[in-house]
Amino acid sequence: MFTELNSILNTSPDSFTRGEFILVSDRQSDASFLIHHFLSFYLRSRCKVCFLGLVQSFCHYSAVSQRLGVSLTQAKEKGQLVFFEGLKESLSLLIPQENNTESEAVNFLRDPAVGLRGLYEFVRSSVISSGSVEEGAEEWGPPVLLVDDLSVLLSLGVNFGAVLDFSHYCRAAVCSQLQGNMVMLVRCNGEEEEDDGDEETEALLKGLTHQCSLNLHVQGLPTGYCKDIHGKVEVCWKRRQGDGPHPQKNLFQYKVHDKGASFFACGTSSAVL
Repeated sequence: MFTELNSILNTSPDSFTRGEFILVSDRQSDASFLIHHFLSFYLRSRCKVCFLGLVQSFCHYSAVSQRLGVSLTQAKEKGQLVFFEGLKESLSLLIPQENNTESEAVNFLRDPAVGLRGLYEFVRSSVISSGSVEEGAEEWGPPVLLVDDLSVLLSLGVNFGAVLDFSHYCRAAVCSQLQGNMVMLVRCNGEEEEDDGDEETEALLKGLTHQCSLNLHVQGLPTGYCKDIHGKVEVCWKRRQGDGPHPQKNLFQYKVHDKGASFFACGTSSAVL
């Protein structure tokens, strides 16, 4: 958890806005450090977290969270964290083993045309269970869905419309119905103005940007690599007024450390002119 980012977003584990859809995106950079931040943040907030890890193993997320002072293993054992390990589930479907139960959540790998209903039902059952507390079990706060990363579904053959529908239904269930929060990561390749053949990812980013209440967009530096500053983060809040949403934007430079990250308002760091 990055305390400087909490200050920028005016939030804390003890006091955060409910019903938010936070979109994390990156271009020519790596925004995964923000996913690790929100994972540790919501676990510290005692929320019931459903994490769809589609690009890395549980061990990877666990090792990073350990450096941030959070144990994912303990969170799983206590029932606070439901972790969907996409790589492991996909392998069990593509290379069946005896006594292995095939997960309906990844049936789109066998036939992309079926869409993401199975994955949505997994999310829904995971977050709905946070509303019922068994006798003797710990009681958790509002549910949170984290997805790392949503754009990988496009590369697995799922069409853009199905991915956008999945995010819409998850938002309706988690943010609207249960007043929980949702954080999704989308990765874009190349410059925004380039025709790089990644039209579906760009369309997905635009669609999710329209849906979200907060967008954190990570970019590389235009000057290239710098050891003191790793990139820029554009923070865009969607403030609703009578005639519609009014975005409010701020731009920060950042540097990721082994156990955290530093943020600088653009122009305040001596490392980048």
